Amino acid sequence: MKWSSAVSEAVRLADAVEECAERLLEELDGATPDLVVAFVSAHHESQFEHVPRAVRDLMGPVMIIGCSAGGVIGAGREIERRPGVALTAAHMPTVRIVPFHLPDESVLPDGDAPPAAWEDAVKADARNDPVFLILADPFSVRGDSLLSGLDFAFPRSPKIGGLASGAARPEGNALYLGGGVHRSGIVGLAMHGGLEVDTVVAQGCRPIGRPMRITGCNGSILTELDGRPPIEALRETFDGLDERDKSLAQQSLFVGIVIDPFNDDPQPGDFLVRNLAGLDPRTGSLAVAEKLEEGRIAQFHLRDADTSAQELDALLTRYAAGRRTDEESGALLFSCLGRGSYLYGRPDHDTDVFRDRVGPLPLGGFFCNGEIGQVGGSTYLHGYTSSFGIFRPRRAG
Repeated sequence: MKWSSAVSEAVRLADAVEECAERLLEELDGATPDLVVAFVSAHHESQFEHVPRAVRDLMGPVMIIGCSAGGVIGAGREIERRPGVALTAAHMPTVRIVPFHLPDESVLPDGDAPPAAWEDAVKADARNDPVFLILADPFSVRGDSLLSGLDFAFPRSPKIGGLASGAARPEGNALYLGGGVHRSGIVGLAMHGGLEVDTVVAQGCRPIGRPMRITGCNGSILTELDGRPPIEALRETFDGLDERDKSLAQQSLFVGIVIDPFNDDPQPGDFLVRNLAGLDPRTGSLAVAEKLEEGRIAQFHLRDADTSAQELDALLTRYAAGRRTDEESGALLFSCLGRGSYLYGRPDHDTDVFRDRVGPLPLGGFFCNGEIGQVGGSTYLHGYTSSFGIFRPRRAG
């Protein structure tokens, strides 16, 4: 297995693809690419339809997956708010790649469908524990139903990806699969065989106050925390903050829910962080952008650049300490449009931390309208995150 990643800021699409392809083929050193992951900035919108043909003319009849993007990531660099094309190529002779396109969520199996229905939908065999790479158009699907269904049918399979971000209107995005271009729905790959993927999801938040148990809820409405109105718990948490955090809480307050129901001592990284969507002063309840369950532990969270940087550093340091990558490994990064220089005040922050902590792996990706990644063994559609997938050979034994 061998990976390579390249990026170009050339204004003309043909020049950008050629520049990337030349670097990829040089770094693959004669190995035939089996997969190209392509992300193209909105500056090339008039040429979106030409991307698969341009790539294949230079790299052969390779499997292509990708989409339009608000910003692209390639060769460990983040290209934001300017023209960019990022191509990441992989030579994976022991991997069978199965593509699938779902035009909308109406074609998905219903909630009572057996695992076999999900296997048919994505043309994959759960017995082989495939790896899933998923890209979706945010105007036509959200993807939550797909992710929960895939978790049900493929519980041991890692899933990673993101929502296209290259357009601000329906049918404005481009989704690439094979030699085709789709303007809506979901495209994906199920990859079987000698491939493993490790996922690292940095949500960019830190807990404040103390953990509390959900003792009352109705769907996404939080009605009780530790037996009292949640607004009282929020007020108590707010009063205990310093002035800086009080200011942050007025614009970047979130709720974290511990995924593991048996985890009574949660640590940073154990929470699924969701937006606080509203509050009702009359009842003292809070609306959270997630379906809630009684008995789970919840805790308020804050988000800022320092917190995000510290969390990412800690997560990647912990990953690197427990897993050794090598020259056969590669990585993809799906990062929120709200991160990058918008959050940190400079480009390349997350890619720099990845290189410093994990190593100089070929790293490509894009800035998303929503990021797909696993937390606590389940797959979710996130916001504000950086979701990394580290691809490496599956070793015998």
